[in-house]
Amino acid sequence: MNIKIDPWSALNIDDYSKLFDEFGILPFDDIVREIEDPHKFMKRKIIFGHRSYELITDAMKKNKPFSVMSGFMPSGNIHLGHKMVMEEIIWHQQQGGDAFVGIADREAYSVRGISWDKCRDIGINEYIISLIALGFEANGHIYFQSKSEQVKDLAFELASKANFSELSAIYGFTGETNIAHMLSAVTQSADILHPQLGEYGGPKPTVIPVGADQDPHIRLTRGLGHKMNMFKIEGRKDKNGNKYFSIRSKAAPQDALKELSERIPGKTKRFEGHVDVFNADTFELLLQTVREVETEFGGYAFVPPSSTYHRFMSGLQGGKMSSSAPDSFISLTEDSKGAAKKVKRAKTGGRTTLEEQKKLGGEPDKCSVYEMFLFHLVDDDEELAQIYTECREGSRVCGNCKLLAAEKTEKFLREHQELRELAKDKLDDYGL
Repeated sequence: MNIKIDPWSALNIDDYSKLFDEFGILPFDDIVREIEDPHKFMKRKIIFGHRSYELITDAMKKNKPFSVMSGFMPSGNIHLGHKMVMEEIIWHQQQGGDAFVGIADREAYSVRGISWDKCRDIGINEYIISLIALGFEANGHIYFQSKSEQVKDLAFELASKANFSELSAIYGFTGETNIAHMLSAVTQSADILHPQLGEYGGPKPTVIPVGADQDPHIRLTRGLGHKMNMFKIEGRKDKNGNKYFSIRSKAAPQDALKELSERIPGKTKRFEGHVDVFNADTFELLLQTVREVETEFGGYAFVPPSSTYHRFMSGLQGGKMSSSAPDSFISLTEDSKGAAKKVKRAKTGGRTTLEEQKKLGGEPDKCSVYEMFLFHLVDDDEELAQIYTECREGSRVCGNCKLLAAEKTEKFLREHQELRELAKDKLDDYGL
């Protein structure tokens, strides 16, 4: 199939299951049952895929430390697509995750040519204020890439492990791509990994909620994180078929290997460049010991970042949602009455005539108005199911659906914008 995805181009995917084979993304259906009280995006299959999310479900079940991190490029108005990511961050924060939100001003400057002052203005007045209004708690971390010394320093170190061939293969960079654009990609990896730095508690599972277009950042980061670590653990068998673990040094001091061999309980044997472990109680305990020793000797011991992937909303007029077509999306800062009018003009999944609608039923799966209910406007699953069933049966007409969606949109925006006014007074609480 050879889908081409990058984080900076409009992406239209007609079959998300194709991403499973193409990029190794796993179906979220296989793991949602492990979550005690899933977010509505999880239950409604809006979140369709993941990488290593079992690390997060395990941390939530066992009340162990984990982080959630995502970012926003300050290049225009905040819209419902951004709200989706913010809700996922806030949900994970409510489940006990240490939450990080980055404003990707380095990316906006290098990719879109937006000035630093404008990046800050858009970042605060569009994104951060809405994030706080939606419920982001003050114990989380909000920062601008250009102002975070931890992110900039880590990006420099990560850049030493990246090369043009790798960036070109992942992002499609060419000889015409400017160096700042490449650096902004590595900075995204630093964003993703920096919640695992010592000042934030050290190595821990970290989930990145994104759309499928952001997967190149996840793939690059997982690779760079692995390259930065001092050790790797391999499962092996001796000549008699007995299993054992071999902890291999990639860039570890000999003293670190010695410390490992002394600290790991049970039978070990140290060689030049590796330590073999013959009767480890559990792999989890072994991994924890390796990470502790690595951080004590100045390493990072990064846990490969997890990720979740959500479906994209279509535009209100069908097709792609585009910032260049204002009627295709709803901004969280636009006039609520004007937004309601947009919804009333939206393309639906209804039939050509009322007679056909009653005879054949509507097609909610092709309807941008039903998508508004599914993604944002209806929290009650029973109410949503009723709307879907009545549409399919032909007893619900498009005019009534549009009117209901318009009313709900206007109400949400009016209430959200009131909360935004209150959020402006809380910026100091977030160090802004």
